[in-house]
Amino acid sequence: FSSLIDEEKYSYIFAFQVLPIIIFFSALTSMLYHLGIIQRIVSFLAWLLTRFLKITGAESLSLAGNVFLGQTESPILIKSYLEQMSKSQLFIVMVGGMSTVAGSVLAAYIGLLGGDDVNEQLKFSTHLLTASVMAAPGAVAISKIIFPDSKKYVEDTVEIEKEKIEGNILLSITRGTLEGVKLAVSVGAMLLVFLAIIAMLNDIMWVIGDLFRLNVLISEFTNFDNFSIEFILGYLLAPLMWLIGVTYQECLLMGQLLGIKIVSSEFVAFIKLADFKNIETSFSLLSKKSITMATFMLCGFANLASIGIQIAGIGVLAPGQRKNLSELGFK
Repeated sequence: FSSLIDEEKYSYIFAFQVLPIIIFFSALTSMLYHLGIIQRIVSFLAWLLTRFLKITGAESLSLAGNVFLGQTESPILIKSYLEQMSKSQLFIVMVGGMSTVAGSVLAAYIGLLGGDDVNEQLKFSTHLLTASVMAAPGAVAISKIIFPDSKKYVEDTVEIEKEKIEGNILLSITRGTLEGVKLAVSVGAMLLVFLAIIAMLNDIMWVIGDLFRLNVLISEFTNFDNFSIEFILGYLLAPLMWLIGVTYQECLLMGQLLGIKIVSSEFVAFIKLADFKNIETSFSLLSKKSITMATFMLCGFANLASIGIQIAGIGVLAPGQRKNLSELGFK
């Protein structure tokens, strides 16, 4: 894209500096999958999860796959086991998908938060990779607390489905590229719509705030300028942020980030975090600790849209589980 990615000339252009990374890493992941490299790593991680967390091979294989693949791609690894899964086992597959991120978007987040600074990129790549790997055993703990399995653990071995590695390496790169293009277009369109909807709602709320003189009170007594979605989400989730160790002064901003992630997507929240990190205003997350905590907190697909994505994606692989998928979605 030549000079279009020159930040000094045109500032930061998301479409040219982040979306192409998704396409490249999708192709790279597809190639590594074809060569069997991802399968070896996933199989090793699955063996560790099965051995130490006492879950079935199918559950651990899906969780390990989520470290590298998306929430609709990872279940393909255990396609033939999905129909026979109990609700508790299916819930682990869903929680694992929502608590991790795909390798294709991981690189985009690194570029978004690290910018052109190599040291910053390295720092955030470490944080994001750690968050994604930690999420696998974390998903087991949380999902089994919420939905315990009545069946006794039985050690078993599960083989990865071989369906997606047909053809040669060029075909795998082509397939990965096309999937990456679809993903990049979907991410771009989703961001455009969600950011526009948030802006529209904020304008409506500003008018309401102006009519009832809320804007004056909010700007005078809080860190926010007016009545907005960010204001509501910030105060709604501030107590949770305080409980996980965020400083009192930054609870509202951190709550706002988590709220935006749940309501819209982690991409929108990461863009907001990048703004807080890079712009020196009273709204900036000045604390390095808070920026690090936010990076871990936002690194996952858990949002309202993901419920629909999982019902559609996993439902195609296991039509008999659609009812259970819809029941477990909000949990």
